Amino acid sequence: MEDDECKPFPRPRTQKSCRVQRCPIWKANKWTECSVTCGVGTQKRSVFCRLKGTRHVREELCDARSRPAVVQPCQAPECTPYIWVADEWEQCKTSCGDGVRSRTVRCVGPGSVEVGADYCERASRPAPQEPCTTAPCQYGWSTGQWSQCSTSCGVGYQQRFVSCSMVLPPASSHSSSSYSNISDSLCLQPRPQGTRSCVLRECPHTSYWKTGPWSKCSQTCGAGVMQRRVECQNAKSQPSKQCRSAEKPDSQAACKAQECQLLSSCREVQLRRSVRMDGEYYLKVKGRILQIYCAEMQTDFPKEYVTLRSGQTDNYSEVYGHRLLNPFDCPYNGSRTLDCECRNDYSAAGYTLFNKVRLDLSSLRIIITDLQFSQTLLGRPVPFATAGDCYSAAKCPQGQFSINLIGTGLKVSEATKWTTLGNYVAVKVHRSEDGTRIYGRCGGFCGKCIPQAHNGLLLQVHSWSCDLMPLLTFLPWLLLLLRCSADTGGKWEFLS
Repeated sequence: MEDDECKPFPRPRTQKSCRVQRCPIWKANKWTECSVTCGVGTQKRSVFCRLKGTRHVREELCDARSRPAVVQPCQAPECTPYIWVADEWEQCKTSCGDGVRSRTVRCVGPGSVEVGADYCERASRPAPQEPCTTAPCQYGWSTGQWSQCSTSCGVGYQQRFVSCSMVLPPASSHSSSSYSNISDSLCLQPRPQGTRSCVLRECPHTSYWKTGPWSKCSQTCGAGVMQRRVECQNAKSQPSKQCRSAEKPDSQAACKAQECQLLSSCREVQLRRSVRMDGEYYLKVKGRILQIYCAEMQTDFPKEYVTLRSGQTDNYSEVYGHRLLNPFDCPYNGSRTLDCECRNDYSAAGYTLFNKVRLDLSSLRIIITDLQFSQTLLGRPVPFATAGDCYSAAKCPQGQFSINLIGTGLKVSEATKWTTLGNYVAVKVHRSEDGTRIYGRCGGFCGKCIPQAHNGLLLQVHSWSCDLMPLLTFLPWLLLLLRCSADTGGKWEFLS
């Protein structure tokens, strides 16, 4: 029918809008850095076809004509004509194990002419050395020639040098002397014999010296002594007196297991040497080596003491027990007499001798109230460096104390002062020139003197304190022949 026939009615639409999914588009990542650090180079980036809501899709779905560029030129700073040139690596500088290899690195300019290193960038300089590894090292025993027989007849012994050495490859350029002092523990094979018996001919008297094996070193560190049994025997292995004394082998020899580590407290001796025995030990105190007595080593809190070498008679404290009937008198110009007009009834009196005194190693102060190594002969115990009385109010002190540090390596510091406690107290303290000896008289009615609380009984390491380090590495029995005292000015002298 013709369209005119339907004019009374609205004509239906023949088209309408519609929405489908979006078309994919090209996406590009960021440009990479320029391919060169100087001059003209290129930059790259990745380009892919992407549909929103999804990741990559096939590139055919995107318009190839609008595809972004993936490469573009870039301009870096102008190139300098100086560069680093590295030679080939040299051979590893070790015949076995880990080593280092090297190469020559030069800075060159136009025409490959070598110039100073300052022309090239230091940050880009190739490494001139690097670690390298060759075949694992191998070790074996080296032996020397046997010595001559120790005797001209009968049974003697021969010795030879035995040491653990590195086994070098045949083509190695390293000398064996480069590998001295190698620990025996690196050689896994049994150690070859270093001593053997020998017989050149029978002796007319058929007696010979027989030696036993060496004992262990007497010290676990430092110088020690090892011993062996040496006896004269006849052909029937019976004791004999026919051996020549001039041919007798040594029964003692010096030995040294390892260097001793200097320790600074008795607690360190406990922990590092596993020692639990009270006794004298050499400790490092304020930079010097002193002999310190370690007590209560069986506990976790050992104490340090100084042994007073001069003896108890020069190290005592006294609170005098006599009191004058007339307390304002000072008979005999202060001298002590037994026929004084006085009574012996002072309840605080005492007389104490000291063999050792406790020392605080950190502050070098004597703990005067520690009486562990003291002996009280009369009355009450009196602290070290303390004296007093109740004798007179007329400055007539009778109480006495004495300190003698000769032979300890210590002296009383000049900062040590004595203070008074009580009534009418007088103090007279005399100090030796080197500070090793102090003698004091104190007393009043009643009173005493003690070291000031601020400093206490402060000590110093004596300037002539002997340096024991050479002796600690020398033959130990020489310690029995030497002594160090103030009488020799701090030098070692031989005992007669």
